Amino acid sequence: MAKEKGEIRSSCARCPGTVCYPLAPAGAPMPPVEEAPAFCPMRRFPEAMDRASDAYENPGVREFARLASLQESQCYELDAAGIRTRIPRIEETMEFARKCGYTRIGIAFCVGLKEEARMIASIFENKGFEVVSVNCKVGRVPKEDIGLKGSEKIMGPDLMEPMCNPIAQAEVMEAEEVDLAVLLGLCVGHDTLFFRSCRVPCTVLAVKDRVLGHNPLAALYLSKSPYYGRLNAPGNNDTGVPKVRLD
Repeated sequence: MAKEKGEIRSSCARCPGTVCYPLAPAGAPMPPVEEAPAFCPMRRFPEAMDRASDAYENPGVREFARLASLQESQCYELDAAGIRTRIPRIEETMEFARKCGYTRIGIAFCVGLKEEARMIASIFENKGFEVVSVNCKVGRVPKEDIGLKGSEKIMGPDLMEPMCNPIAQAEVMEAEEVDLAVLLGLCVGHDTLFFRSCRVPCTVLAVKDRVLGHNPLAALYLSKSPYYGRLNAPGNNDTGVPKVRLD
């Protein structure tokens, strides 16, 4: 069903968060949900909150969530001077893997980040992990097989270009019996297919941004400057293109 213009929708990005994250003394009662804005998902979808709570009753899910929260806490230091960050994400990934008893890590990477994948594999191995790595061109399927025209390929019609194959990457992760799959720089959309297909626990070490050295937030930090001010210009997303379903 098409959404009506002006319809209330969940908008946590525009909320001060004082109801879901009140920073009250430990043990104090939470503020009533009714004090949250009308767009708060806790008010709009109480049944979804209940289903989520039920999911944590699964012992494996509950323990995974506990270790994830423990890892989050251990990424900070709190002293008289205040709160400080402690470790970069690559170390956080290894610490969390150890907490979960994971010893075999898979790296699903883009061929454009092959050197970075090699460096990461060496770091993981030096820290005692077994490492499996699979690049995005595995399967060597020509892009024509998924309907691309020669003129739509990166290098044009005269060269054979294999498609990125995140579904095959996910299949290899399961076949290799990795404990944790780590994504490195898969393209937008290809990463979506990997998440949909991956049947082992997975996380992201870095996302791709070809222009900004794989740091997409840099565009936000420059969005009030002339360089990326275009991001704040009004636009119309009514393209008329049918919605693609992954059912």
